[in-house]
Amino acid sequence: MGEKSFRTKPRGKEALELMGKIPRIGVAVIIYNKGRILLGLRKNSHGEGTWALPGGHLAFGESPEECARREVLEETGLSVKNLRPGPYTNDVFENEGKHYITLFMVCEYDSGQLALREPEKCQAWKWFDPHSLPEPRFLSLNNLIRLGFPECCRDVPDVC
Repeated sequence: MGEKSFRTKPRGKEALELMGKIPRIGVAVIIYNKGRILLGLRKNSHGEGTWALPGGHLAFGESPEECARREVLEETGLSVKNLRPGPYTNDVFENEGKHYITLFMVCEYDSGQLALREPEKCQAWKWFDPHSLPEPRFLSLNNLIRLGFPECCRDVPDVC
């Protein structure tokens, strides 16, 4: 009798409690430029003080490719080319009570001058050898490494 069935949509207080527990979709962008990838040092958000790929939340009605292009331009001022879907990770931030499915997009630098366009969210952008990434790293990047990065993303020509 005390079991909860979700065959019907939760309502009221129960719905409000569950709303914050729904996994979100993040898009992280692996940008290759001369054999290196771009990472940013996060601030003022979960994962503060960790190195992460550019990216953000997938907007309603947006494709992962559109999200990747938008986020990279908004955050860094760069344009990218040859976008391809990469792996995905299941990222549970237990301390923060957040859960993300992160879709990785693999691409190459196309044009633009690297800039710190959201200084309230990112302390710095730097290019790194994908085999020698700095620590501490954002959870999704650590999970990507566990999947075999950078070897798992070798399908992008002339970048690995």
